[in-house]
Amino acid sequence: MCGINGIISSKYSSEQLTQTVQKMNNILAHRGPDNEGIWSKNIVSLGHRRLSIIDVSEQGNQPFFSQDKRYVIVYNGELYNYKQLKLDLQRSSQGEIKSPWIFNTNSDTEVVLAAFIRWGSKCLQLFNGMFAFAIYDSQLNKLFIARDKLGVKPLYYHYSDDVFMFSSEIRPIISSGIKTFSLNKDALPEYMMYQTVMAPNTIIKSIKMLMPGHYLEVENQIATITQYYSLHSATNNLNTETTYLQAKNKVFELLSSSVERRMISDVPFGAFLSGGIDSSAVVALMSKISSQAINTFNITFDESEFSESTYAKIISKKFNTKHHEIKLTPNDFLNQLPLALKAMDHPSGDGPNTFIVSQATKKEGVTMALSGIGGDELFAGYNVFKQMKTLSRKNWINMLPLFSRKIAGTALHLKNKNIQSIKTKELLEKNTIDFYAAYPLSRALFPNKLVQQFFQNSTPYASIEKIISAITSNQNSVLKAVSQAEIETYLQNILLRDTDQMSMAVALEIREPFLDFHLVEFVLSLPDDLKYPHSPKKLLVESLENMLPSEIVNRPKMGFTLPWQHWLKNELKTFCEEQLNYLIKLELFDKKELLNLWQLFLNNSTIVTWSRVWHIVCLGFWLNENNVEV
Repeated sequence: MCGINGIISSKYSSEQLTQTVQKMNNILAHRGPDNEGIWSKNIVSLGHRRLSIIDVSEQGNQPFFSQDKRYVIVYNGELYNYKQLKLDLQRSSQGEIKSPWIFNTNSDTEVVLAAFIRWGSKCLQLFNGMFAFAIYDSQLNKLFIARDKLGVKPLYYHYSDDVFMFSSEIRPIISSGIKTFSLNKDALPEYMMYQTVMAPNTIIKSIKMLMPGHYLEVENQIATITQYYSLHSATNNLNTETTYLQAKNKVFELLSSSVERRMISDVPFGAFLSGGIDSSAVVALMSKISSQAINTFNITFDESEFSESTYAKIISKKFNTKHHEIKLTPNDFLNQLPLALKAMDHPSGDGPNTFIVSQATKKEGVTMALSGIGGDELFAGYNVFKQMKTLSRKNWINMLPLFSRKIAGTALHLKNKNIQSIKTKELLEKNTIDFYAAYPLSRALFPNKLVQQFFQNSTPYASIEKIISAITSNQNSVLKAVSQAEIETYLQNILLRDTDQMSMAVALEIREPFLDFHLVEFVLSLPDDLKYPHSPKKLLVESLENMLPSEIVNRPKMGFTLPWQHWLKNELKTFCEEQLNYLIKLELFDKKELLNLWQLFLNNSTIVTWSRVWHIVCLGFWLNENNVEV
């Protein structure tokens, strides 16, 4: 896992381009402490920071060149099926005129380059992994950039008439000195509503994110983008002929293979173990595959209210792992919070937890760890899955007159003055009540009415509505529709982005077995009756037979909980008010409305909880820390 940068422009000298990429490389140093490389020629310069995982020898350093020096690659990622592809490339297929590739390294980087040279953009269909890479063809003066199918690894870019730039993070582009970048004010309502900006947009105007399953080509300084993979197309048809027994067996087979592929490493590795179903499933399969004890890591607190250590110990004991309890007090966490906030590449309210876990794991001598991210999205682990399924059975609601629905919504809100009642009221006021109307509300932090008080005539739902408009939802595929929506919104734009930026801030690579596209496609293609969570993640748990103890399966869902509500009102109160005042100073938020929101939180409002102000605080800190113009 690494960091990549690049620029292509005829406006600047080769020396200027090299200096720019050097500056970008310096900003990405945390992603790749093992080696640095820069290559420049004429109008292009490529940069790389290396975190050595596969083939840690110097031969794997980048930028990496083809044998004839025509092609050069900078690559960030892991190609899990690289050994099989390497065998294919070492022999000529019938009808191909190209000679077998003679490999000089054991790295997956060389396999990616060889595959591109052999098959062109079609190689992307063969890749199973997480990646973002750039290949420059010095003969055609053409740049090719690609991102993995599910968007595990990020890739940001800026494109204008005279320059194209890309990077693994936003900050190197902002600080490159090529131009002045400013805040994307149009994205503020969406950020307030969802604590993120949905790709391809970002919080910075004129910096985009390359979408998952897409590649980008720059030739004659003209950039074109092509989609090579669509989750919707890959799961368009339901697998109605599959029995429940067949589904269980296939899930076990695909998840086991995914875990095994992700255990390939030339450096020490382990697994995050919260003691939940997902992380426990990953550890169970790792232990089944490995002949050696697996290193497992759990953050534990003395306060039982916040600690999941009891559950992690059950799994560790059952599978005889080499367990590492990393004990923290809430104050330990609080003291490390400034470092976590400084590590944010894109503002978010959900990243500090990952930073603290990653930092503690890295200090134990581990460079790579497996995670249970994605299990909830595939196996209906969130409440929204049951909610949407229940809603799909209540089509009769649409037969009620709109005015009566509005009356019912108002009555419900007056009875229960909380955020859920406000969302229900807003839903009942829609012309049609279905998945497409309800889903955008499910992840919303605020009702639309409140956001409009801050940003009049804004459309905070626009991006998420566009994403789900391409999703097919019917009575037999509601869970599939929710899975796809969760993957393409919350997972890709918050969980994966935060996981990458916070883990790579301490040079720790995280791999997600649940996000193997073979597994994702199979589970999403199953009809709802095979994967409805009558018990927690029923299909996943039962596919593992009796590997997971009942204490794990039936435990309450906790997540990584800390006393944020208390902190924001006490230890972090001054810090929060400084960031909110900075936003007011920039005239980004109405002073009266923002201070009223903060006061509602301080007064224990059931509507404005800590998570509904913290991401706004983080935005103020991030803009100030990175000197972003408005």
